[in-house]
Amino acid sequence: MKKKELQVHIGDRPDDMGRRFVAAWHRAERGELTKENAERHVGFENFALFARVLTPRRLELLRHVHRQPARSVRALAQALGRDYRRVHEDVQALVDAGLLDRDESGLHADYETVRMETRLAL
Repeated sequence: MKKKELQVHIGDRPDDMGRRFVAAWHRAERGELTKENAERHVGFENFALFARVLTPRRLELLRHVHRQPARSVRALAQALGRDYRRVHEDVQALVDAGLLDRDESGLHADYETVRMETRLAL
């Protein structure tokens, strides 16, 4: 079984996102892209936005959830020894960014690796 990978794109342009979408659409039409090997991409307009979203505390939270999915924000806050309100804010930011999943089973980060592509405008 192929390891699930999260692809993070920093400095992503709309035309880049469009090309990835169209390419994935064509692969899905040919039957090459299925639920089992689906790609997951998250894009950030620039590095500053990425750094605001993925702070050191949020990275710690994300690593913890990757190792031990949590049933709730409260359970996660207790496991991390952090304030519920701050953990709730962090969870919401990570969910909104597409880095963390939240569903009826709880919180989880179901990918084994993260591949980052960064474009810096000089």
